[in-house]
Amino acid sequence: MSEENKTTESQTEKETLTENEADASQTNESCECQKESSEEATTESTEEKEVTPEERIAELENEVADLKDQLLRRAADFDNYRKRMLKEKQETFDYANAALLGDLLESLDNFDRTIDAAKDATDPKSIADGIKMINTSLVKMLEEKYGLVGYGVEGEDFNPDEHEAIGRCEDENAKTETLKQVYLKGYKLKQKVIRHAKVMVNVPKQ
Repeated sequence: MSEENKTTESQTEKETLTENEADASQTNESCECQKESSEEATTESTEEKEVTPEERIAELENEVADLKDQLLRRAADFDNYRKRMLKEKQETFDYANAALLGDLLESLDNFDRTIDAAKDATDPKSIADGIKMINTSLVKMLEEKYGLVGYGVEGEDFNPDEHEAIGRCEDENAKTETLKQVYLKGYKLKQKVIRHAKVMVNVPKQ
């Protein structure tokens, strides 16, 4: 290879290196500029987000006021709800027996008619029959419409959950405790005893 070619190649390599160095320098300068811009943007953003103590206190006071307002509103709503429930409960209690009393009015009217008829009656049996009819009608209405059931019949087994023993008699023929006499009938409202039957009880002789 001639000296002239070698010189040309050497110059070409130098020029390539110079161009690469220039590109690298520009890249570094670009990166530095980007870093400076990023740092400046971060600084500006930080400066924008900084809140003074007075502003922070004002924000907290507003939050407290808002929470207090919400609490007062809920307390007022709850108080109104409580009063409404008490009123409805009282009304339910006051008028719970309205239907029953309305049904009893017919029996009261029938008793009034029987009493008026008894003033001029000459046959006691007719008065007794009238009272018996009123009783039958009343019992039927209470049983069918309200589930009221009477119980307590002589000879039934004694049940302390349903009967109240007011006396006991020993009986040689008795194998278990049974009702000898019913002084006052018991009543159940559906399955719940609302009055125990008052009874005399036969007990096996010891």
